[in-house]
Amino acid sequence: MPVLAVIFDILIGDPRTKLHPVVLIGNFIAALEHKLLDAAHTRRHQKCQGAILVITVLTTTYLITWAIMAGLSLIHPYAMWVGGAFLLSFTISPRSLAAAGQEIRRYLLQNNLEQARFKVGWIVGRDTQELDVSEVTRATVETIAENIVDGIIAPLFYFLLGGVPLAYLYRAVNTMDSMVGYKNDKYIAFGMPAAKTDDLFNFIPARITALLIVIAALFLRYDVKNAYHMVMRDARKHPSPNSGYAEAGVAGALGIRLGGINFYGGIKSFRAYMGDDCQPLAPKHIKQTITMMFLVTGLFILFITLLPYSLIP
Repeated sequence: MPVLAVIFDILIGDPRTKLHPVVLIGNFIAALEHKLLDAAHTRRHQKCQGAILVITVLTTTYLITWAIMAGLSLIHPYAMWVGGAFLLSFTISPRSLAAAGQEIRRYLLQNNLEQARFKVGWIVGRDTQELDVSEVTRATVETIAENIVDGIIAPLFYFLLGGVPLAYLYRAVNTMDSMVGYKNDKYIAFGMPAAKTDDLFNFIPARITALLIVIAALFLRYDVKNAYHMVMRDARKHPSPNSGYAEAGVAGALGIRLGGINFYGGIKSFRAYMGDDCQPLAPKHIKQTITMMFLVTGLFILFITLLPYSLIP
């Protein structure tokens, strides 16, 4: 099923429709937030309301997905297999990540920095109006590296543990974090349960991803020793307990430095460096990161496929 899901993603990608499962989950989260979040309440009360949001969204998402899969199984086992793969494809995003990175790289190679800044603004939260080629490249590489975890490995990991329903439960966790898991005045209390839940769910997948990046570096003849060294040295410097593992691994494998100064709404913010500045960031590093992303995906799919056979006595 995961192999077919990846094929579906490569062929179809993420269709822009209001009926996309993740869009529906996002709309449900937004509706509940509107009902639950009240800025007049104390922070303790907001945390409780945020916990209600998490429990409601995860329970509803899991039960609906389970019911759909049960319905497909009643139709025919093949319907469950193909339909489940189709549903699973909506939880992963290698094609859209690659397409976004390749488009930005193409604009950089064409010396169209203005359009590259505009496009990178679609995939990052930082200000992009003043970024130079190196900083546009950094933003793109960081985003692709980070999303190897929550856009590919984590959904497939939870599929391995609990099938399509658990993969969708993870996608709901990640969507909640992206919508309310901010440390600003509005969400610092209400969004904390969602952010902590996302940290918990990404803990193991992030470290699996780091290991796969090191293995991928070996196959691609990148700097495998440096990839491992940077994961061990720099991953925990990241403000997220999980995002640094993929970023540090990619930085080490490619001999580049990620992190540094970002601006959010004009406010300066420094993010810890990942890797050493062995060579200047350039568009080629976007292509190399995309190549690593696909190989990491393939390695994990291979692991999922072969695992049942390794358990046979």
